[in-house]
Amino acid sequence: HELMVHLRSAKIKAIADYIPLQKLDSGNENAKVLVLSWGSTYGSVKGAMVELLEEGKDVAHVHLRYLNPMPRNLEELLKNHQYVLIPEINDGQLIRIIRDRYLTPAVGLNKIKGLPFSTGEIKIKINELLNS
Repeated sequence: HELMVHLRSAKIKAIADYIPLQKLDSGNENAKVLVLSWGSTYGSVKGAMVELLEEGKDVAHVHLRYLNPMPRNLEELLKNHQYVLIPEINDGQLIRIIRDRYLTPAVGLNKIKGLPFSTGEIKIKINELLNS
């Protein structure tokens, strides 16, 4: 049983060699705030990013499409920013994984109301981090 568990784990890890490296969706590689999104938060985050970048704010965005395994270069991207904000429409499953796997002191923004984030909600939290 133990051997099979380790074999399956190794197979999953090896998949990372076949998925593309993670790229920034927008912003620059050394922005003060990186927003790490996944799933249904994409539209709200993208809208907020467009507005914030037009305002000249120091922000960047990465949208994950692969969660297990995660892209091989994700840790490098996370470490280039002072703050990593993870908005989730749940109680924070992704932030726990990111904190555990990469020891990144990510900041969560959670909403559990059955409604998507508004662009404004995302912008408020990003601006709080930019001003801290």
